Amino acid sequence: MRIPSSVFAVGRYALALLVVAGSVVLVSATKKTEFTIHDKEYYAAASTVNFVRPGLAISIVSAGIATDGTITVDYKLTDPKGLPLDVNGVTTPGTMSVRYLIAYIPKGQTQFVSYFTRTSTSAGKSAIQATGDTGGTVKQVADGEYIYTFAGKAPANWDKTATHRLGIYGSRNLTEFDLGTNYDDAVITWVPAGGVPVARDVVRTATCDKCHDQLAFHGGSRRSMELCIMCHTPQTGDPNGNTADMKVMIHKIHQGSALPSVVAQTPYVIGSLDASGVVNPSNVSQTDPDGKSASMPRCTSCHESNTGAAQANNWFTNPSRDACGSCHDDINFATGKNHVNLPQVDDKQCAGCHIPQGELEFDASIKGAHTIGTESTANPGLVLGITKVDNGVAGKAPTVTFTAKDFKGNPVTVAQMSRLSIVLAGPASDYGYTSFGSDVTTPGYISENGLSTAKCDGSGTCTYTFTHAIPAKATGTYSIGMEGRRTFTVLPNTTLQHSYNDDANNFVAYFSVDGSKLAQRRTVVDIAKCNSCHARLSLHGGSRNQIQQCVLCHNPSADDSPVRSSATVAADKALPPQGINFAMMIHKIHTGEKLAAAGLSYIVVGNGGSHNDFSDVLYPTMSDTGSTGDTAKCYMCHVQTPAPTEAIFPIGKNNVVDQQGLLSPAPATTSACTACHFTRSAMAHAVSQTDPKFGESCDVCHATGTDFDVDKEHAGK
Repeated sequence: MRIPSSVFAVGRYALALLVVAGSVVLVSATKKTEFTIHDKEYYAAASTVNFVRPGLAISIVSAGIATDGTITVDYKLTDPKGLPLDVNGVTTPGTMSVRYLIAYIPKGQTQFVSYFTRTSTSAGKSAIQATGDTGGTVKQVADGEYIYTFAGKAPANWDKTATHRLGIYGSRNLTEFDLGTNYDDAVITWVPAGGVPVARDVVRTATCDKCHDQLAFHGGSRRSMELCIMCHTPQTGDPNGNTADMKVMIHKIHQGSALPSVVAQTPYVIGSLDASGVVNPSNVSQTDPDGKSASMPRCTSCHESNTGAAQANNWFTNPSRDACGSCHDDINFATGKNHVNLPQVDDKQCAGCHIPQGELEFDASIKGAHTIGTESTANPGLVLGITKVDNGVAGKAPTVTFTAKDFKGNPVTVAQMSRLSIVLAGPASDYGYTSFGSDVTTPGYISENGLSTAKCDGSGTCTYTFTHAIPAKATGTYSIGMEGRRTFTVLPNTTLQHSYNDDANNFVAYFSVDGSKLAQRRTVVDIAKCNSCHARLSLHGGSRNQIQQCVLCHNPSADDSPVRSSATVAADKALPPQGINFAMMIHKIHTGEKLAAAGLSYIVVGNGGSHNDFSDVLYPTMSDTGSTGDTAKCYMCHVQTPAPTEAIFPIGKNNVVDQQGLLSPAPATTSACTACHFTRSAMAHAVSQTDPKFGESCDVCHATGTDFDVDKEHAGK
């Protein structure tokens, strides 16, 4: 046995430890075992991959603390397939850097406390921070297996009955092989005297990765919540005077611009990060029954109940001043200000008033206070569906038959709706330049109000006949999309009575206008991917919420010219119209902060002349080295490849209007790609590869399997 018997030790491979019938069961964390098209290793020569064996997996065999406080850990460094690696990079390629943490949960407490701290100083101000051990000794005991003995010791009075966690994080440098740097971390949790560890398991890493793709902080080496919460505790602060406690810091970062303190012009800066401009993509803008308009956090976007986290329900069962006050940071618990004038000296009474769930929504209970209006149980719902299209041929005005039901399947009449818009566009192969009449000002589509003439029977089956006809020379597949809304009231006949609008999911139907084979719109973006961050993507008041509907209007010929003349910002009126084709628009929005850094912007004038500046948008996906805004991870939005070629390269599709861009109109693929690659040289490259007669040639170099495969060029590391 490599660790002396005097050491209180327990073994475990990675993250989970289960005790079954008195025995220890080792459960390993899931590791990436093979490379995908989004990994740089996927494109390396087989000989290079076989030699280098890229990747890094850290696993902990055992850890312990001797009676004199000596701390040791037995761990392995392997490639993703389990083959051993040399930490020094001699017998296997790539030198490695490994760091070590240890912390414990004191009796009666719920968060970790590190055995080691440091003093961080900035601008003349200092703060105590949890830190790891340095200066210890490493002994190799087998290929890829090492024992590290900490330089620092646990104090003489360390508690053998307390829950302990030891963490390791590290990196493997493969830059000389053009394979970047690999990272991993692992933890082991145990009670040295034996027994079941106290749980600290609130939010799982997989939940964070829905938006961030891969958590990667402090240069990229810290990749799991299990490791992060060892240091980000009340023990750690920053020189700005803020706590770095996870439950406070994360709430404040994700609320960002919606924090009452930030609204009151006090920025929130933690370390070097100014989070004052952060907009949480899952938040919902709403006016609550108490009359307050705010960005309502969707707590369950992070606090998921289905991850297996032992304390997944902590957010509503265990309220505290620190957790709640991190978002509601205009409350002064000492004086009672903004807390119904009630001072709160400790957390003992929090759960007395703020129970998990009360009798009514929008009450003082945790779930009630965070009710999202449209998700209230009072919402009867609206579900639309198109069953058939009559007269859907060239030269005729089509009649659409559709159903309108509530969530329970009961019929809904047109009179019960506050909005019913029915959109006709085509051809589905490429929307944009079809005219539906000289009186139609919307480019490439017609949207008609169905509230006045749609008719419904008692079963919820309705019909609507367009006033505009399909063009006489139309060919191919056309589309009809529906937008519907109904208003409902929550807490009627109470002082908190309030009305909300609920928008049905858009329904788009396709039909052939000339008898040719039906060809639905190509699928480029998956709405489920959008909703990984946005929860329920809904724009224009909520009425547009499905990609198939969005592209009917946000087509290549569309810009904001119909409303730019009514812009509320004078500078907007002086500028030419801004293109809003879906591919270009979404790319530019998600690249917002990078545009701003280059001195550019993407500003769209909306209905009522509203000024919509997306220059501060920070894409949440993280790079391998820990920076946010990694827009190269196209797969976070796009359908997974292999996909239809035209989904990735819309070559030959309609030119895109972009009067504020470098080129207008721009070929379809050029427009999409240069929305992110927005430099003049990138545009010059695209133009040089476009022939006036034959069009774009992007796929010659960037198609799957080519030298500059688009997936390869966007691959990680």
